[in-house]
Amino acid sequence: MGNALYYGDNLAVLREHIKDESVDLVYLDPPFNSNANYNVLFKAPDGQQSQAQIEAFEDTWHWNEHAERAFDEVMTSGNSNAADMLRAMRGFLGENDMMAYLAMMAVRLLELHRVLKKTGSLYLHCDPTASHYLKILLDAVFASGSFVNEIVWKRTTAHSDAKQGSKHFGRIHDNILLYSKNRDESKWNNLWKGHDQSYIDSHYRQVDEQGRRYQWDNLTGPGGAAKGNPYYEVLGVSGYWRYSKERMQKLVEAGLVAIPPSGKTPRLKRYLDEQKGTPITDFWEDISPLNSQAQERLGYPTQKPIALMERILSASSNEGDVVLDPFCGCGTTVHAAQKLNRQWIGIDVTHLAISLIEKRLKDAFPGVQYEVHGVPKDAAGAADLAKRDKYQFQWWAVSLVDAVPFAGKKKGADGGIDGLIYFKPDGKKTERAIVSVKGGDNVSVAMVRDLKGVLDREKAPIGVFLTLIEPTKPMIAEAASAGLYDTGFGKFPRLQIITVQELFDGKRPQIPFGHTEGFKKAAKEQGAKQEKLL
Repeated sequence: MGNALYYGDNLAVLREHIKDESVDLVYLDPPFNSNANYNVLFKAPDGQQSQAQIEAFEDTWHWNEHAERAFDEVMTSGNSNAADMLRAMRGFLGENDMMAYLAMMAVRLLELHRVLKKTGSLYLHCDPTASHYLKILLDAVFASGSFVNEIVWKRTTAHSDAKQGSKHFGRIHDNILLYSKNRDESKWNNLWKGHDQSYIDSHYRQVDEQGRRYQWDNLTGPGGAAKGNPYYEVLGVSGYWRYSKERMQKLVEAGLVAIPPSGKTPRLKRYLDEQKGTPITDFWEDISPLNSQAQERLGYPTQKPIALMERILSASSNEGDVVLDPFCGCGTTVHAAQKLNRQWIGIDVTHLAISLIEKRLKDAFPGVQYEVHGVPKDAAGAADLAKRDKYQFQWWAVSLVDAVPFAGKKKGADGGIDGLIYFKPDGKKTERAIVSVKGGDNVSVAMVRDLKGVLDREKAPIGVFLTLIEPTKPMIAEAASAGLYDTGFGKFPRLQIITVQELFDGKRPQIPFGHTEGFKKAAKEQGAKQEKLL
């Protein structure tokens, strides 16, 4: 199985493309509308959310025909435990957004259970809004005894909802529910982290001539003869010891056994730099969220730290294993899997996400090989997408020029703007180029003229007109009449027409320095790295 990105509903992709017991590890962070920012892939530099992103998800978790169909599919799935549990939840919750979320999740969890290998594990990332319902649902979908951990990730140290007048404690954590398909056969690698400095200062207070920290450790055998500990003499002291006489002699010869200056009994020198560290527990407070200054931050508010995904992948998979993320968003799971030499599958319901993940992968891993399914591969495919879903076509075209999508599906909401490209011509003040996308056959010079009007109205220096069809001579002339944008460092066409075919051929808008603020470039990865394993 090769690396692959799929555009589409993950339920359909799972059923049509992912074979039974073919995946080693599943991680999912399904969006839920309890948090207005939860589904937002990115924001503009001024902090504004794109309405296009919000509307891409707006119908996902409401009780409607789709939710009713998902509920019915669980009832007829053959998994009686899942059916009984979901029916009980509906009886308690009724038909509302939360129940729609649970029904849509239940039918997907059944598919994810199907594609997991017997040695596989699933990590479901959520917040306390729905974690209690999801845990019960997972108990039903997976066999009894499949629950492994409820991991608490301390994602922040403070939160804006814990301000004066709030009647609750600050909400600073997410939940990650870990289930294995078969506890006895599941893959597991123990992980360790370095000791806290306070522990080092209190336990490793001795320092040798080379500057190595160590502590004196007990060598006596607890329980004496009753516990089978051998009795012999060490450095002139007789007693019961925890090691055999032969092993003790080797430790003495290595200089690791001595009588401390203030002691009377031989003790073991245990060096700090030879210890594995502290076993990682189910409370993860050592992985910080990505703040606005984080080097790996690419501009997506819901972006998770790569370190978080590396820990999950390192614990429950090995090199060459297949990792699946059915809600891959900005692609952190895919990024971590590629970095740690895992195979991967990413699925997302928006062309925005797929296009942005492609950009991220190409920046971080030059020459990376993978397949993309469900997205236009040529102008004919783009035309087909435009006929089927003009909004997905707009968002796909906008992403090809590194623009932030603007507005949404409501008529007249965009004001003639489909995307924005942010740049800094002088390195200080942020300017924006306006992108207009036309996917029909009736493109005319009037539309180019309209874009000129938008530029004047918005006081934007550059406009980009993306079209499926070749521009006519009047359209080209109208664009040229908009003049040039003089930055002081160079002049750029103020209104630029680019066809979809030209986009496939590699042409991009002429933007000062080619610098965009919408999406940062992912740093090139130097090689695989993962947590310390036992």
